[in-house]
Amino acid sequence: MLDVFLVSEITVEANGESASVELGPAQGKNFLLTLAITNIIEQESLDVSVWGSEDGQTWSEKALAAFPQKFYKGIHQLLLDLSGQPGVRFLKTKWELNRWGRGDPKPRFSFLLKLQEQNVGTAASPVRTPA
Repeated sequence: MLDVFLVSEITVEANGESASVELGPAQGKNFLLTLAITNIIEQESLDVSVWGSEDGQTWSEKALAAFPQKFYKGIHQLLLDLSGQPGVRFLKTKWELNRWGRGDPKPRFSFLLKLQEQNVGTAASPVRTPA
């Protein structure tokens, strides 16, 4: 089962994107995305999205998944279902920062993004009682 960091913990002060990660045999599966924001400064926001590619060169026109805009430290999770997009072989992350208010106008966030394959077939079945 695939269990990797799309973004190892980093500190950023500008918009950017990660290197791509190849899905390999996990292509077309379901994943849990875990965004952990470990450090921030006040009056700023972080937008994190995940993009897909079949060849690692040409990327989707729209994000495959995007977290709601974040303003605080914390751990946030989101499901990514690629079962309807079996051609997606690579994923990468993009982030956008915004800062407002007083003080230094440069934003600063520390965060990581983990990707974990989910084994849907092992979900618990509903309990049936005999009639």
